[in-house]
Amino acid sequence: MAGESHFDTFQLTQKLQEKGFTPEQSESIMGCLHDVINDSIVNFKKEMVTKADQEKNVYMYKVDFAQLKSEIQMLEKNDYTMMKSDISKLMAEVEKLRQKLKEEITRSQAGVRLDMNLEKGRIRDETGTQMLKVKETNTKIEAEIANLRTQMETIKFQILQYMIGTITGTGALILAYLRMFR
Repeated sequence: MAGESHFDTFQLTQKLQEKGFTPEQSESIMGCLHDVINDSIVNFKKEMVTKADQEKNVYMYKVDFAQLKSEIQMLEKNDYTMMKSDISKLMAEVEKLRQKLKEEITRSQAGVRLDMNLEKGRIRDETGTQMLKVKETNTKIEAEIANLRTQMETIKFQILQYMIGTITGTGALILAYLRMFR
């Protein structure tokens, strides 16, 4: 196809001769134009990608994308499972602390009541002192409960931050991947 002409060379030489060129000049110009056009076509064909190569590249991109998608889904699933496990552990620990706190409250209250009943019979004057001890114990318990609530809120916030960071990171990876292959 390199020697194939893509325009009417006879018509071009006639038009050049009509404009005042000699037959030799018009044939020389036509020959130069013919060579330039053929060289351009050859160079253009060298730079073109075949349809098979393009389809192969598209297929490879699709395979890579599917593999990346699968890996991202697996990472998300693992992260979700780990987070769920961590939350379950934290909830179990909170429940244990809650039970311990209840037991401590029950023991403390039982101890104070026992002390009050024993002392009540013997010394009525120390009743005021025992009531003060009960109030102090209740204050400590309330302080511990408030502290535990604060710790629980902090843990919940940290878990939420981790989830948002993971989702944002995954989204950024997907966007980066999509940008890279557009």
